[in-house]
Amino acid sequence: MLPTILDLSSLRAAYQSGLTPLDAIEEVIARRAVSKDPAIFITPVPDEELRAAAKALMARAPEANSLPLWGVPFAVKDNIDATGLPTTAACPAYAYRPEADSTVVARLKAAGAIIIGKTNLDQFATGLNGTRSPYGAPRSVFDAAYISGGSSSGSAVTVASGLAAFALGTDTAGSGRVPAAFNNLVGIKPTPGLLPNTGAIPACKSVDCITIFAATVGDGVAIRKVAEGFDAADAFSRRAKPANLPVSGLRIGVLTDAEREFFGDKEVEALYDQAIERARALGATIVPFDYAPFREAAALLYDGPWVAERLAAVETFLATNAADFDPTVRGIIEGAKGKTAVEAFNGRYRLEELRRKTEAEWEKADVLLLPTAPTTYTVADMLANPVVLNGRLGRYTNFVNLLDCAAIAVPAGFGKDGLPGGVTVIAPAFTDDALAPLADALHRAAGSGMGIDRQAAIPEASRVVPGDDGFIEIAVVGAHLTGMPLNHELAGSGGRLVKTCRTASDYRLFVLPNTTPAKPGLLREPGHKGQGLEVEVWALPADAFGRFVQKIPAPLGIGKLTLEDGSSVSGFVCEAHAVKGAEEITALGGWRNYISAKLAS
Repeated sequence: MLPTILDLSSLRAAYQSGLTPLDAIEEVIARRAVSKDPAIFITPVPDEELRAAAKALMARAPEANSLPLWGVPFAVKDNIDATGLPTTAACPAYAYRPEADSTVVARLKAAGAIIIGKTNLDQFATGLNGTRSPYGAPRSVFDAAYISGGSSSGSAVTVASGLAAFALGTDTAGSGRVPAAFNNLVGIKPTPGLLPNTGAIPACKSVDCITIFAATVGDGVAIRKVAEGFDAADAFSRRAKPANLPVSGLRIGVLTDAEREFFGDKEVEALYDQAIERARALGATIVPFDYAPFREAAALLYDGPWVAERLAAVETFLATNAADFDPTVRGIIEGAKGKTAVEAFNGRYRLEELRRKTEAEWEKADVLLLPTAPTTYTVADMLANPVVLNGRLGRYTNFVNLLDCAAIAVPAGFGKDGLPGGVTVIAPAFTDDALAPLADALHRAAGSGMGIDRQAAIPEASRVVPGDDGFIEIAVVGAHLTGMPLNHELAGSGGRLVKTCRTASDYRLFVLPNTTPAKPGLLREPGHKGQGLEVEVWALPADAFGRFVQKIPAPLGIGKLTLEDGSSVSGFVCEAHAVKGAEEITALGGWRNYISAKLAS
């Protein structure tokens, strides 16, 4: 018996116990037959073809779990090519039959996954709500009056209702994240270019991403790793350059009061606050940051010249088939006709100006924690006001691809109205793996289950364990403190401030004579009873740590410091002979206080 929500761990365990892919497909067929949402699929794979695919897999790889995704049923958004099935982009007049699988679909099928159908979407992936399709509007799995989110609407509902273990979506403005929030799922939004877009109909080709909806972060990451990899056929494909995040001392940026906007939805706002407290409980340092430059960048996606990319993708078809477009989609795309090359360049210049402003905010935080969507709406409300309400849904998502970030959307619990909310963790490019442990921990701490099954326990086998991030911690006590003359040697080499704290009580601090800039000498004297001395603990990449230590002049060196909480860390120490006759400043509590007192005198 398979659980309500199909996850990789449960499927693998069932296969190991004797279930076959054909058995699993029979269960999928049965579930699909009683599904209450007729708008999920545009083209479901017929039952007999599904059975044939399962039998073919068993003949190709007869041993259970002998392939990474052996017998795993999945669905594909219908703007991504899969052989044997038409690609429509939710526009029947546009439909064609692809001669080959998209690169990502081919990789997943080779790994043993079985495609069960092509899913509904906002036409030409233009929308975040899921109502802009002639094939109907998929609904939230929790309340059929509400939108499913889009544009990857059918893909999210397929996973959340237990019809597939994962599904592919696409994401330009948030289409791989907003539907995850509205259906209590994980949405993996990779760094742009990490998953090749070969065989996917573009919305905005320069920023599009293929995404993954899954029950757990661990599942989504495992599937992403099968699908990713450079593809020369995609001009925007990139070779991965994995980037680390701190394992300890993680700084998480959250919205200031001035930048909070939930459009009156107190339930979603409360869920965001709860997610912040979970992050704090996990040991993160919570740091308010200025969202304004990110918000301004987000506005460029629809209000700036990037809308012309949507026209570039379908210009020839629009010229002959304008009447076949959803009216709202057509209005958005045709709005690009007045855009000029000058506006395009000016838009690019403005984006780079905003990117520079965001750099100052990234100095404050390693990761951003944002609401995935600030609110949700009924289908009726969305149809009555399709542009304004859709625009609100992208307030915290539209900037992510424009600014070349990785993101993972996770469930954040349920409001009193019974509807789910979600949050997204976001970090710079190629932090995809580094983000996963935090995202997984937040999902587990939310206690919201998986998809429609709010009581489901997230399998332990899918837990994402933090790895060694390759950073080495070092405590600094003087000229390397934040704001001091030598701090650039830490910050400029990729270092991150982990925390400010104090040493144990038996340390003494002296002013070293004849040093430029002025430096202190720190000595430990067992039995001395002081108040401890202020230090900052920084984390440096391993190679930068080596270069930094190599430059330290005598009589200073690196040794083990004991902190006030009893833990130890590498840090600056001084040879005892160097402080004979030197001014002692222990009573001031630290170098910063000494400098302040000196400047005031």
